[in-house]
Amino acid sequence: MARGTLRIYLGAAPGVGKTFAVLGEAHRRRSRGADVVVGLVETYGRRRTIEQLAGLEVLPRAEVVHRGVSLTELDLGAVLARRPDVVVIDELAHTNVPGSRHAKRWQDVEEVLAAGISVLTTVNVQHLESLTDVVEQITGTTQQETVPDEVVRRADQVELVDMSPEALRRRMAHGNVYPAERVDTAMGNYFRVGNLTALRELALLWLADRVDEGLRRYKSEHDIDTVWEARERVVVALTGGPEGETLVRRAARVARRTGDGALLAVHVLRSDGLTGVSPAALRGQRALVESLGGSYHEVVGDDVATALLEFARGADATQLVIGTSRRSRLARALRGGIGGEVVAGAGEIDVHLVTHAGAGPRGWRLPPLTSALTVRRRMLGLALAVLGVPLVTALCLAAGATLSLASVLLVFLLLVVAVALVGGLYPALLAAVVGGLAENWFFTEPTRRLTVDRLDDVVALAGYLVVAVAVATVVDRSARRAAAAARSAAETAMLASLSRSVLAGDRALPSLLDQIREAFGLRSVTMVETTDDGERIVGSCGAPAGEAPDEVAVTDTLSLRLCGRTLAASDRRVLVAFAEQAAVALQQGRLAAQAAEADRLAAGNSMRTALLAAVSHDLRTPLAGIKAASSALRSTELALTDADRAELVDTVDESADRLTGLVDNLLDMSRLQSGALTPALAPADLAGVVHRALTWVEDAQRGRVTLHSPDDLPPVLADPGLLERVVANLVDNAARHAPDGPVDVRTGAVAGRVELHVVDRGPGVCPADRDRVFAPFQRLGDAPAGQGVGLGLAVARGLAEAMGGTLTAEDTPGGGLTMVLSLAVADVPVADVPPALPVTTR
Repeated sequence: MARGTLRIYLGAAPGVGKTFAVLGEAHRRRSRGADVVVGLVETYGRRRTIEQLAGLEVLPRAEVVHRGVSLTELDLGAVLARRPDVVVIDELAHTNVPGSRHAKRWQDVEEVLAAGISVLTTVNVQHLESLTDVVEQITGTTQQETVPDEVVRRADQVELVDMSPEALRRRMAHGNVYPAERVDTAMGNYFRVGNLTALRELALLWLADRVDEGLRRYKSEHDIDTVWEARERVVVALTGGPEGETLVRRAARVARRTGDGALLAVHVLRSDGLTGVSPAALRGQRALVESLGGSYHEVVGDDVATALLEFARGADATQLVIGTSRRSRLARALRGGIGGEVVAGAGEIDVHLVTHAGAGPRGWRLPPLTSALTVRRRMLGLALAVLGVPLVTALCLAAGATLSLASVLLVFLLLVVAVALVGGLYPALLAAVVGGLAENWFFTEPTRRLTVDRLDDVVALAGYLVVAVAVATVVDRSARRAAAAARSAAETAMLASLSRSVLAGDRALPSLLDQIREAFGLRSVTMVETTDDGERIVGSCGAPAGEAPDEVAVTDTLSLRLCGRTLAASDRRVLVAFAEQAAVALQQGRLAAQAAEADRLAAGNSMRTALLAAVSHDLRTPLAGIKAASSALRSTELALTDADRAELVDTVDESADRLTGLVDNLLDMSRLQSGALTPALAPADLAGVVHRALTWVEDAQRGRVTLHSPDDLPPVLADPGLLERVVANLVDNAARHAPDGPVDVRTGAVAGRVELHVVDRGPGVCPADRDRVFAPFQRLGDAPAGQGVGLGLAVARGLAEAMGGTLTAEDTPGGGLTMVLSLAVADVPVADVPPALPVTTR
């Protein structure tokens, strides 16, 4: 069965006209004879959107009951049973009600597409998973509903529904997006001109990247390897040398001249993993590239020129920036430079050869001859050369005329190879020279003389010496490469293990320093930090033996002091990499400590806010009761009966008790804020706490509150006194903001936690303002005038977070606001929880 096609209408913000556009496309397809149905469309009461539904078949929605509330969702089964050609499914990023077939609506769409049905849908740019953090920075709002970018990228067609910020704000002002009572709040927050402009740019850039991907895919499918200059892309080749920063800045200037040019830096790694490049230099050059808005890449290839050109063509580069050669004249004479090879093979790509300070001629210099073998191996090789030449000479003399000169030369060549394998280059060169002299003296006519009469003997001796030196050089170089490869593998494994430990945060600084000490065979390792106040030790391991330590600089302020053996230059290079990881661990530990301190201060601020809020918000009721009752008792103008006086005395007594309990709670919170007291977390019966909290609610409001709690509700881990304050504030807030409707208090266990939902049927709060309702002194458009100063929810969230819980706001299905309090489940049997106190009335 052929898969259906997916067409997505992408918008920068709500209200740009995505749903209107998708319904217009549905009408166009229906007019062309396609079988089109509407699976689900959210009209939000917008008149023009509702008018667009006329003439289209709309499938009924499925009803899903969640926590006693009936909600509607897309009827996926009805869509699959109806099997239209095209179905309209609005809001791709929507989260389905728990109990639906799929958790997300985009998963419903995937099943519809798999059934061969084409889908028309909508999504806003703020719901793309990769952009949620950017959108949060721009708007200050965290997106709860997201869709993976890959789902949108797989769409057969993505159409941008664009609108200028000014036009969208005019549409909102005319009431075409939100109801009139929500327009001012929305335009002053989420729908500011700056926010809309940034979101619009995000949508355009995301779609431009997708168009670029489509272009590359088209070229790949049609085997087009030429560069199409749809956009200027500048690739700069980095080697890790000192010229890197010059090349990067030059390439960035070239890219900026085109206005929107892209900068890509690439470093070619050898396939054997061996490199003389400084990792620190490459890291610095990478940081420079990223600071200039470019991207850094690494590719593997033994032929640098070919690897560069393949990368440039794969990236559709229009220009390639490389540095002129830093090699010596001898190296350039033996092999053409990479720059020439790149220019020869670049084709339509413009190549810039940039000169730099390190590009001057360095004269005729031979590479140094170094050995990777140990001293013991070299001494054994030397001994084999010294003893082997006389022994081979004696054996060949004993053989006499049975061996020709060619055979003798071959035997001595085998000796040279054996010496090279054992002792490396220098002993092999010694064996070659001494062996050549022995061959000339004993086996070349005239013997017992160093002269040679025959030309072929001269050629044989010269060939022997050349072959012997070449073989010795190749064997020694192979040994050095093998040793370097083994060392590189070991260093890579150690650094990888160290990096994983540092990133995971499971290795403290002393442990890392101890690993450095063991890896390099040192007696002690100490990390010292230099500050304005002098030097101080931030970490150490091992016991210094009293000798002067070797100091290795790590950063401008950090250094390592090493006691033990003297490290070779190669060891010091690796040591610096280890030390930098240790510095990262040190910084990580400090950041963790700072984060913990910040969390502590934030908790203190939260409690301080709760304290001040409670003083101003919650002392009013008992004080007012005491004042009214005492004034009535003292009045000489009122004719009070004994029953009236008794009732007033009871009111004073009850209000005084409530005031005493509240002051005790406030004092506890003050100690908590100062760090002298922690919440008395204990198993608590949530239903009982709710019953006690309702006594704080006014009598007129309490009658509209209904509690729904299952009998098997597990106990919660909380401070009963603080929890009572939280519940009372939530119920009081719901009752005040929905004065004519019921307030439902529901409890239930969800995924190892217990949740309490306080549901009202009031005007609700728009998503952009949900976080603001928890800020002190905030009264949004849904708050009746004159009722409170906007501290109740701030108190509730502060106390909830102090107990390790969370308090969030959600939409009530059908209209209104639902406050969700989530608390941890206490790990005790229900029977062990103390019973709730009896409910008293005021």
